[in-house]
Amino acid sequence: MFVWTAVAAQELYMPRNIRNAVKRGTRTTTGLPGPNYWQNRGVYEISATVNTGEKSVSGKEKISYSNNSPDTLKSVVIRFVNNIHKPEAPRAGQVPKDFLTPGLKISGFTVNGERYPVNSDDWGTVSNIKLHTPLLPRSKAAFEIEWSYPLSKLSGREGQIDPNTFFCAYFYPRISVYDDYNGWDLLPHTDGGEFYNDFNDYTVSVKVPTNYVVWATGTLENAKEVLQPAAFKRFRESQSSNKVIHVATAKDMEQGAVTNFSEWNEWKFTARNVTDFTFATSNHFVWDAGSVALADGSGLKRVSVQAAYKDTAADFKNYVEWTKYAIQWYSDHLPGVNYPYPSMTAIQGYADMEYPMMVNDASLRDLMDSRLTVDHEVAHTYFPFYMGVNETRYAFMDEGWATTFEYLIGISENGKHAADSAFKSFRIKNWIRNPATEMDQPLITMSSQLSGAGYGRNSYGKAALSYLALKDLLGEIPFKKALISYINTWNGKHPVPWDYFYSINAAAKQDLNWFWQNWFFSNNYIDLNVKEARSGNNSTTITLENVGGFAVPFDVIIKPENGKEKQYHYTPAIWKGRERAVTLTVPSSGKIEKVIIDGGIFMDATPQDNSYLL
Repeated sequence: MFVWTAVAAQELYMPRNIRNAVKRGTRTTTGLPGPNYWQNRGVYEISATVNTGEKSVSGKEKISYSNNSPDTLKSVVIRFVNNIHKPEAPRAGQVPKDFLTPGLKISGFTVNGERYPVNSDDWGTVSNIKLHTPLLPRSKAAFEIEWSYPLSKLSGREGQIDPNTFFCAYFYPRISVYDDYNGWDLLPHTDGGEFYNDFNDYTVSVKVPTNYVVWATGTLENAKEVLQPAAFKRFRESQSSNKVIHVATAKDMEQGAVTNFSEWNEWKFTARNVTDFTFATSNHFVWDAGSVALADGSGLKRVSVQAAYKDTAADFKNYVEWTKYAIQWYSDHLPGVNYPYPSMTAIQGYADMEYPMMVNDASLRDLMDSRLTVDHEVAHTYFPFYMGVNETRYAFMDEGWATTFEYLIGISENGKHAADSAFKSFRIKNWIRNPATEMDQPLITMSSQLSGAGYGRNSYGKAALSYLALKDLLGEIPFKKALISYINTWNGKHPVPWDYFYSINAAAKQDLNWFWQNWFFSNNYIDLNVKEARSGNNSTTITLENVGGFAVPFDVIIKPENGKEKQYHYTPAIWKGRERAVTLTVPSSGKIEKVIIDGGIFMDATPQDNSYLL
């Protein structure tokens, strides 16, 4: 029996706040949540109205907030991401005038029935409100908020996609995360990084004018009330169909043959144990739907897959089938955990952005690029949403995994050569060929402390390579088992990087701290150099320098003057205990012409020294 303990391992740097969480028993160094682990949550009841003429959203919400912590909360932190549009909001970069709005207007705010005189004019994306009566440990408080805000004309992650199509993400004030290692999450949203939210339950109604369809996170509960009989029949059929059903064509939308004839329709949705709720609405987007069947312990589970788009978007006509394939592939292969939610809906927008059970993607002419985009966004179902990752601080725990899955499913869809080429061109080349200081910041660096290209390289390509290097190190089956163990242990919670490191150590039954140290706590990059090669009667000896330092896999290719070349694979384990140089001896025969080192997708900063002429 193997029992992994941190005592026997090379100790990893751990920030004081995480170390304190371990001491308090909410985290461990064994990969499991501590015996005292807790997290807060809310139950949200939201009624929202979209004013399509004024281009605004107004609403009322009730929040039953559970303080499961051992702490007395003397204040509550309210987060409203869309205040990023206010002219005075701090932002990661410059924005055009069409991005700007006056932001959130709070017209009512009560706690446990007591009205608070709240002035939201000076609020940013995060605001602190002192509670008149502190919220005691393991108790609840009832919040009621009434609000409105204008939709930004410039659509990105949210806003006006066109004059009659609106993507309403981050549309409601929410209680920020209070966790065991930072307390209140007070980091403002600056439009560069992403998000961190509690797991909540949502009951949401969205009121829109007739002819407007609403798509949203979760399950549509009153389709029969808001759809005309023929459209409802098609929608219901799609819930159990393996084929793509055209719930609403462009002609249907133009003729007003989809929604109920009421002046206003109220669309009702529910979503349980999710980190956010998002909706979109349009009076002219076409609507496709189908479903995919996943095997679970009790039989088959059907996932509703939908797409809404302009009829001219050729790539989106494939989106339901592409999304079904992605859901099936991720469930069956990697991560190998069944898609955990009842639906997935893709909206044609501009953001290439993920939300729980929703994606907002631009239409692309290149079908391979378009498909990889939806593959990437659907992969986010697991990281961050199912896993509750703090994207704001640790984007590599989110984007890195989505990029990994995007590459691996790409092999299935397009073949290894095309997948390798796309991955290297889009994810790796701009990092490894750029020697600037910001390219080589340690992966463990908090994402909120990074900006520009440094943020992107750490979050996406470099992080993905760390996960793919781990896959090569462990082997495909042990890697999958370790990943599933990590997911099963931490889904629905809030893991931090050290939880990931120790969880994989435990599942793999190995001390991998040398690997984590090499990939996450260093300024390493990829640069191997064939310093020397000598050929004998039956073998060739090669001396490799690891100039860049990363523990990467590679192939040794032996090219004889006559005969067939031979190839030998080395996993990252070759660098354990000898990070900067290694001498290899491989079988060979006859006169050897050249020795080549090929890292494949682990692109080398100086490929010109990856070969040696004998």
